[in-house]
Amino acid sequence: MGERTEFRPGEEVPTDGTYVEIGENDFHMGIMNPQSVKLKKGSSFPNTSNHNRKWTKKSTPH
Repeated sequence: MGERTEFRPGEEVPTDGTYVEIGENDFHMGIMNPQSVKLKKGSSFPNTSNHNRKWTKKSTPH
């Protein structure tokens, strides 16, 4: 079983890092001005811009 990649507001942050909002249809159209936050392990995810969005860890460029 793999690691979760999407998180709801209020859930515990699994690892330190920068997290960005994702939402419905973001794969095809993207989100205009998504929130981005730096969080520490054990803290809680903040509210998103709307109820259909979730948080995911921002990928780092190689």
